Amino acid sequence: MIFDSLDFIENLSVNERLKYLGTKKKKSCAIKTFRSNMMLNPLKLKHLNNIDNLPADMITLNLEDAISPSRKKEALHNIALFLSHLENSNSFIIVRTNPLGEGGREEITFLNSFSFDAVRVAKVQTRKEIQEIDILLKSEKEIHISMETKEAFQNLASFGGIERFTTANIGILDLLTSLGLPQSLVERDNPTIHYILSKFLVDAKSIGINPISFMFQEYKDTEGFRAWCELEKKMGFSTKACMGPLQVAIANEVFGTDEEAIKRALHIKEAFEASAKKGENGFMDEQYGFIDEPIYRDALLVLSDLRN
Repeated sequence: MIFDSLDFIENLSVNERLKYLGTKKKKSCAIKTFRSNMMLNPLKLKHLNNIDNLPADMITLNLEDAISPSRKKEALHNIALFLSHLENSNSFIIVRTNPLGEGGREEITFLNSFSFDAVRVAKVQTRKEIQEIDILLKSEKEIHISMETKEAFQNLASFGGIERFTTANIGILDLLTSLGLPQSLVERDNPTIHYILSKFLVDAKSIGINPISFMFQEYKDTEGFRAWCELEKKMGFSTKACMGPLQVAIANEVFGTDEEAIKRALHIKEAFEASAKKGENGFMDEQYGFIDEPIYRDALLVLSDLRN
């Protein structure tokens, strides 16, 4: 916990909370591969107080659509207060701002004084917006976006070439609305949803960023959530948006280390490198069949994805 007691904070006005800002600077997160991204409401002080010790690989402090306009300032000041007293966290901390033209610019400017790992801007539509975020945001922080519009869906593959733009999150419900499609399409066997997720994943990978799959709203349906995770892992996703600790536990398990895959990759790496020293880059292996350079490169990819 960041604070031993929340009583004094609960009795402060929104503006008074800025009088109690601390001076701590959270160390940069060492984790580079992520399984779970849990959304937190910064109006819930008990939730904020635990961001130093949660099991989620990523924690997103949400300033956008879950916060009513009348309470956005309160949520922003809460984030500032808790971040200013946060020294260490097991998680990669993200602040999700409103769209640039709906308060996002001001939120980024205000938040630059505090230590966290990335800003995630809602409803980004163009590469130009990401370039503007790159100018607004202090250089030690990553840029993440929420892909929620048909414009972003169409143009994501053209958003590359901005070094600290590392991650895109798909907001499937908003995206469907933007496309003029009903949200009832969100079923695991729906081919349109398969296409949307596949295009999102391939476009993100083509520009070298991590695609994070959508949040499953039925948080009590743990079996349904697991099934989505398993489907998305087969598609190539490695990170899932989560609502609460039950979903985090499942995402961490499903997207966690595959011991058999690691064993195979290590064997292929060792066997190929030994064979290459003899001038042979293609050979039959008794355990895993034919191995050549593309198989070797895939093994290196598997090993590079191991959590730090």
